[in-house]
Amino acid sequence: MRIVTIGDVGVVDDMIHIGDEAMFDEFAAQLRARGASITGVSSSPAETAARYGIDAVPTLDFSPATTGGRDGQRERRRRVLAAADGDRSALPDSDRAWRVIDAVRAADAVAVAGGGNMASLWPMHVYERATLGALARRAGKPYVVTGQTIGPVLEGEDRDLVAELLSGAELVGLREGASFELVRGLGVPESLLTATIDDASFVGLGSDSDFGTSSDSGPDTGSADAAPLPYCAVSLSAHVGDADRGRFAESVARLLDRIVDETGLEIVFLAHWASLRPGDERGDSLLHRAVIEQMTRPARVEPTTDTPAAARLARGAALHLTSRYHPAVFAVAGGVPTVGIAVDDYTTVKLTGALGNFGQSSVVSSAELLDGSAAAVALDAWAARADVHRAWEARVGSARTASAAWWDRVASTLGALRP
Repeated sequence: MRIVTIGDVGVVDDMIHIGDEAMFDEFAAQLRARGASITGVSSSPAETAARYGIDAVPTLDFSPATTGGRDGQRERRRRVLAAADGDRSALPDSDRAWRVIDAVRAADAVAVAGGGNMASLWPMHVYERATLGALARRAGKPYVVTGQTIGPVLEGEDRDLVAELLSGAELVGLREGASFELVRGLGVPESLLTATIDDASFVGLGSDSDFGTSSDSGPDTGSADAAPLPYCAVSLSAHVGDADRGRFAESVARLLDRIVDETGLEIVFLAHWASLRPGDERGDSLLHRAVIEQMTRPARVEPTTDTPAAARLARGAALHLTSRYHPAVFAVAGGVPTVGIAVDDYTTVKLTGALGNFGQSSVVSSAELLDGSAAAVALDAWAARADVHRAWEARVGSARTASAAWWDRVASTLGALRP
């Protein structure tokens, strides 16, 4: 059983996006555990193949840099589908799309792995996934779409393409209530839809014992002589919405200084979109550096390496502050009180959904961060940590059972058999 699987993956120029890799990582691990082989669709096929021990092919390439924008994306979709229908003149022999077409034809099934790509903010991803779904239908291959945020901005042709993709799927997993309601409004049959948590919620966890004690543990210091200090993990996105970047960084610094003073926690930064080169600060690391330089209390930076390390740091925190989605996903699934900083409608939907899936609700806006009122929310989350942990303990067993059942259902639907 071979499944062609697309995720927004592939390390290019040593820049990794932990959250995107995490969802693909978990999909591949869960389906391989159930007897499937994976062919990944990646922006860096050789890197993805080596990282996961799978086969990989390049993306269909709907980047505006190569297509020139909407008209070019529309025309490329037409040509790719014409090629799949047998028109050898539709694409040059050297075009990367042939490798995807051939991979789909040779596979047993297709999957769109988890992500928040399908919104009018990123039409290239809408075209890519909708076209892959169309290739699957033309080849007579079943496909699933799992772990998605849809929208919240979804307009015009994007809306039609997403509706077509989802309506043709065997199963659709949606990771927040807002996405579920939006998709119902697209006319997608509700019988296809399942409300899920994020696919990467339990990435890297083999058993319940792997959780440890999330409210008191810290990162591995490498020393057997000293227990790790309890810490507040911080992961900020380089995207700050309409906020002034300087004011945003200063406001986070003031908030973290107060957290140190009120809680005694160590501040530990980990960038989720960052360079893998030691000492090379790009992506989210630049905002982290701007915050650290304005803090009056000490802070430490953990190097960005891979998904398991990022998940461990989030789950081991005593408190988590993040404007990125997957740090919140990892943290709340480990029972860690988490404060999300939402900078626009998109991040509000995602962070509210991630926290809400495990009974938390401490999401603040960038305006609340800038005016200082976010501090009360963060300190309230810290004060309620015992209640948060008890609520997590009451939920996590059923959440893990439901997650395993979802992967069983995906595998069964695509024809994979559990060993």
